[in-house]
Amino acid sequence: MSVHSVKLVTIGENLLASNDQAAAHNRDRLSEARVLALNLMASPGAGKTSLIVGLLGALQGRAQIGVIEGDIAGSIDTEKVVAAGAYDAVQINTGGNCHLEANMVERALIDLDLASLDILVVENVGNLVCPTHWALGEHLKLCLVSTAEGDDKPIKYPEIFAISDVIVLNKMDLIELVDFDRDFFYESVRALNPQAPIFEVSCRTGEGLAAWAEWLLSRREELLCVSPS
Repeated sequence: MSVHSVKLVTIGENLLASNDQAAAHNRDRLSEARVLALNLMASPGAGKTSLIVGLLGALQGRAQIGVIEGDIAGSIDTEKVVAAGAYDAVQINTGGNCHLEANMVERALIDLDLASLDILVVENVGNLVCPTHWALGEHLKLCLVSTAEGDDKPIKYPEIFAISDVIVLNKMDLIELVDFDRDFFYESVRALNPQAPIFEVSCRTGEGLAAWAEWLLSRREELLCVSPS
């Protein structure tokens, strides 16, 4: 019985390399337009769309915000952000794909008026695993988690917390009702990511949204060398 050599085809690496090229192109295009791009990643129900709606309210009259909504199907969230005052919005339906990819965002950018935008929020498909590996061309990665999901998310999903530039803890109005151990959560996050700021917010009551919005504006000024409005 002859022994044949095994040939390994690195499909994943090739796909990610191609994606990274498209992501770099997206980022260059956004930077040239002075648009800060935010990749918003979270589990379903954490409050991604609510956070965007809160940002729209907090920065009303101070920044023009565009949104790319990523979902497996439907356009409910896009309709919500448009009704809440988004300057421009595009829906991407992945048809089953568990994450957005850079080429999807590249096509969506064609339909956005980048010259009129200050911030672009990309709401990724809801999960804490797949989106971590696929760059979109964003300037900042945001991990959103809610108190209702439990304090153990950094232990169960360490990679997304490790790579995020900012972490937002939502549903603070429920913290006393869901037995959320804030100290344990912070210790777990800091073991993975000592530097990323953590903002505590409640999209329902508005708590903490202004501070997070101000931070986002300041990062736009720093990263894109723009003057405050």
